Amino acid sequence: MDIRRWILAVVLPPAAVTNKEAGTIMLTGLLTLFGWLPGAAFAIFMMLQEQRQVKA
Repeated sequence: MDIRRWILAVVLPPAAVTNKEAGTIMLTGLLTLFGWLPGAAFAIFMMLQEQRQVKA
């Protein structure tokens, strides 16, 4: 996995999930507006889920 996306997930969560659908990007942005931690956690979760699908 690209280290730049992991850094983006911590610093700017919506930018880390730009390869997903528009709804996912908007949800990540909304969670980030409610607080940095929910947005970052969701972005990391989505990246881990994507990584798990690639391995399978």
